Amino acid sequence: MEHRGFDLEDRLATLEKHEQRRTLSPVDRVAERGYFAEPSGGGLPVLESEEALVFASDNYLGLTDDQRVQDAARQAAATVGTGAGSSRPVTGDTMVHHDLERLLAETKSTDRSLTFSSGYAASIGAITALEPDVVFVDERTRASLIDGCRLTDCETVAYDHRDPSSLRSEMETRAEHVEVSTDGGPRTDAGAHESWLIATDSVFEADGSVAPLSELADVAGEFGAWLLVDESDATGLYADGGGIVQADGLEERVHVQVGTFSKALASQGGYVAGSDALIECLISEARPFLSSAGLAPPSAAAASEALHLARHTDLRERLWNNVAHLRDGLKTMGFDAPGDSQILPLAVEDRSDARLLVQGLRDRGVVASLLGHSVTSGDETRVRIAPMASHDEADIVTCLEAFRTVGEDVGLL
Repeated sequence: MEHRGFDLEDRLATLEKHEQRRTLSPVDRVAERGYFAEPSGGGLPVLESEEALVFASDNYLGLTDDQRVQDAARQAAATVGTGAGSSRPVTGDTMVHHDLERLLAETKSTDRSLTFSSGYAASIGAITALEPDVVFVDERTRASLIDGCRLTDCETVAYDHRDPSSLRSEMETRAEHVEVSTDGGPRTDAGAHESWLIATDSVFEADGSVAPLSELADVAGEFGAWLLVDESDATGLYADGGGIVQADGLEERVHVQVGTFSKALASQGGYVAGSDALIECLISEARPFLSSAGLAPPSAAAASEALHLARHTDLRERLWNNVAHLRDGLKTMGFDAPGDSQILPLAVEDRSDARLLVQGLRDRGVVASLLGHSVTSGDETRVRIAPMASHDEADIVTCLEAFRTVGEDVGLL
């Protein structure tokens, strides 16, 4: 019989060869420090005896183990339920969802917002519901936006990373493009009646850079296109708990804001924020919204409380102080620590050196993450560091001391 199944062992070997095979290493808690376990496959994980400092998490404000956030989740579970039980248009719509969406729309300065089961689902839901003819995307934008384009019957055009001039050039080329009709009729402007969407991250998770949103909005205005911004790594960290859109005062010029609750807002799920008409269309047409159970009430309540704390406490200030301390210390040592956000990506020329750096840090109780070409671009390798608001000064000093020791051992300093 001819074999028509799948050779998964060969696939795993290929992943191993290209250093793309992932493993699971559980931790006892999600916080600024924790006890980790070695990858165990399908066996029961065994936690290590030494606690490690975590500088590889997106829990930027350190709110996952905050008592107030946990209490909000407990209260929602006790009064509303542990799960939505259905999609929201059926019976899964609760007051907890509407409270979060009201607060989020206020923070984002939009008419309304809508929650999804994940940030990934929110991005896909927004793009597929809009059904653009052409999407112009930053070449390094996150996977959820790329997959949203793939699931939509549209043409995707990539422009150079954080380069408004490249975007303008691509849009000019599209606008000037002509085609001959299939019946041999007159040549027509292919872009004259198309719907165009520009999609970009605000903070890029791999390199810590920030998109030039004001300039991108200028280009969008020149061509009458819509601008969609993914604020996953910015929401909760900037002006009044908002993101880069709010920090730059672009609420009136960005048509669609999307993001996640799983990073600074210490929960799970995602959102789309925009006009009343946009949200109404998503409620009726976004398949990830219609075909998924509503966001679990405890998750919605946790995100709402975390957003409130991001807006009305000193957490953001504490985070940015830690970022400045860590970045200055790394630069003083001689590390190249670029980026304009809370994410500090250290470029390491040799991948084996980067692996040794990450392993050496782990041996000294500091957890950082290794990013390769599948996340960045080309053959770049980066060691990604992300401090939290909940790290104290001694934690930052410990991290810097580990980087100095291991950096010297590996020959990077």
